[in-house]
Amino acid sequence: MKSLQPRMSMITLEVSDLARSIQFYEQGLGFPRMESPPEVAFFTLSGTWLGLFGREALAEDAAVSAQGSGFNGFAIAHNVHSEAQVDEVMAIAKRAGAVITKAPQSVFWGGYSGYFQDPDGHLWEVAYNPMMRVGPED
Repeated sequence: MKSLQPRMSMITLEVSDLARSIQFYEQGLGFPRMESPPEVAFFTLSGTWLGLFGREALAEDAAVSAQGSGFNGFAIAHNVHSEAQVDEVMAIAKRAGAVITKAPQSVFWGGYSGYFQDPDGHLWEVAYNPMMRVGPED
């Protein structure tokens, strides 16, 4: 992989009340909700997914503070096909000047991921999910 393919696999937003947010997106906006673990909600969008996750839990997953400038409330996910590709993308990001907030590692949900911040502090998760393909086909 010589350069990063431009894509967003999933936008994950922090929420203060997951049930209220699920109702808004599912009932209010009519977004199609996917089967999800109880601590998160996933919705399929055209070409991407939307994830809802508690603020503290999402900040903890990215290894940043939930308070102040360390965490701005969302993370953009870039999903790839292997653990090796996670490492490659993280290396590309680091070379481009990104700050690595969480080095790639095996994670609790069975995949492999790491986080970096762009120059404005926006979080990107680079992930390999062996259970399912996330995002549009290449």
